[in-house]
Amino acid sequence: MSQKNNNSQLTKLADLGEFEVINHITKDFVIQNDSTIEGIGDDAAVLDFNNKQVVVSSDMLVEGIHFNLSYMPLKHLGYKSVVANLSDIYSMNANCTQITVNIAVSNRFSLESLDELYFGINAACKKYGVDLVGGDTTSSNKGLIISITAIGSVDSKSVVKRSGAKINDLIVLSGDIGSAYLGLQVLEREKEVFKVNPRNQPDLSKYSYIIQRQLKPEARKDVIGFFESVKLTPTSMIDVSDGLSSEIMHICLHSKVGCDIYEDKIPVSDELMSSCEEFNLNSTTVALSGGEDYELLFTINQEDYDKIKNSNDFTVIGHITDLKKGNNLITKAQQSIPITSQGWKSF
Repeated sequence: MSQKNNNSQLTKLADLGEFEVINHITKDFVIQNDSTIEGIGDDAAVLDFNNKQVVVSSDMLVEGIHFNLSYMPLKHLGYKSVVANLSDIYSMNANCTQITVNIAVSNRFSLESLDELYFGINAACKKYGVDLVGGDTTSSNKGLIISITAIGSVDSKSVVKRSGAKINDLIVLSGDIGSAYLGLQVLEREKEVFKVNPRNQPDLSKYSYIIQRQLKPEARKDVIGFFESVKLTPTSMIDVSDGLSSEIMHICLHSKVGCDIYEDKIPVSDELMSSCEEFNLNSTTVALSGGEDYELLFTINQEDYDKIKNSNDFTVIGHITDLKKGNNLITKAQQSIPITSQGWKSF
């Protein structure tokens, strides 16, 4: 598929109409799951999950609020939009099998630009084994709006919620956090430089990891597969989309417990550390408040520690305490500081 087009070659959406646009942008999607009985093409999708529990999550992304197309390629936006929704399903210890995609676009978008967006959506569907089974396409006078609903299933005995953490449980984090936020800072800085000098071509090679974490994150489906392989069911779990501090507070609130998080145990990348020095930012603050990492934060019974101890992908960052002790960060100086939510705020 061509990734570049001259303006004179672009196809106006109004020239096709809604149904022809839908047929065009969905023609390359294929069914991958037995649970999809009827996908795109009828009034509604038909799904069959036998006796499993169905898990549904929905998310909306608005241009100018959640993404900036001056540095976010449409194919990356499509991919990331799917990943953000799949992450919510995986955080319930479930597998995602279907998505619906609703978009509203202004008349500055061409058919070719939608091709770019759906190229990314399709790439994510293929990577994660998910079927696109429906949605809606309409016009907008405020740019681009994307709303995705993700649907999955899980055995009833394997569902993991935010509310199951128990006193003395270990708090565990997959991967590393904070890099997506630093990647955003680099992109925002270069956008401002470009405004002053459009001929400037920045060298972003030393920021490749943190920029990738911002533009093309991955959902942790592999972690759910690992849990199944070692027969481990976390006591609680949430994905890190709004920042570590917000997520651990959600778990503690719903589980009616407190926590101690140890600053020196929070996993961050070397690139994040060097970039924090450049931007004069505190790496712990970034890790606690950054968001958009889509890692999984979960708690386990101490007896299950042996099941994860040999994995380099998991870090025990603290433990669950009594509700009366509150939510605390234990600093490198062994001081206890209350954790406050500084993550993403929608309003």
